Amino acid sequence: MASAKNRLFEQFADLARVLGHAHRLELLEHASQGERSVERLAQLTGLSLANASQHLQHLRRGGFVQSRRVGNRVLYRLGDGPILELLSALRCYAEHSQSEVREIVTDYFDRLDRLEPVSREELLNRLEDGSITLLDVRPEDEFALGHLPGALNLPFDELERRLSELPPNQEIVAYCRGPYCVLSFEAVALLRTKGYRIRRLEDGFPEWKAAGLQVDVTA
Repeated sequence: MASAKNRLFEQFADLARVLGHAHRLELLEHASQGERSVERLAQLTGLSLANASQHLQHLRRGGFVQSRRVGNRVLYRLGDGPILELLSALRCYAEHSQSEVREIVTDYFDRLDRLEPVSREELLNRLEDGSITLLDVRPEDEFALGHLPGALNLPFDELERRLSELPPNQEIVAYCRGPYCVLSFEAVALLRTKGYRIRRLEDGFPEWKAAGLQVDVTA
């Protein structure tokens, strides 16, 4: 009979296998923004409805997402527990140990923004003294599910035609879905070419919420 330690390691390995697919990691990023329908999650990830549903079922069995049915719709949200911390540890380890990961970060993300991002602590202080404009570049439906207090929502695909809504003489801090969300990187790159002073938040909305900080919801 397997020892207790071996049985534990089998359970750990099962959970690692659940996470061992790029589509599932991307689905978790979107589910961490708030409760979404399987149809919307499929659309956001570019998966077929059947493929997204299959991956979500694996994640649900592993406890990484939870679901509920409303009429004919199935809604998914992030599961309980330190899931974001687990994903953050995976990201940090990959950056430390995988040269290809470091090359991607350097070639794409660092090319768009080489400035030091704004920490949560610095952002809290800047929000208190009113010295910045906080910019959420996620789609409107994600913003409505929850956002940082006082944030202005200009989705990235609308940003260039709505520049007049940004104050020209105040520093901007942009955020989106997390530390690897390309929307905030591309927003920073675009707005700097337009002469704006802008930096990124070090992570994104899910990490802010997980830290127990204030979140606003659009009715």
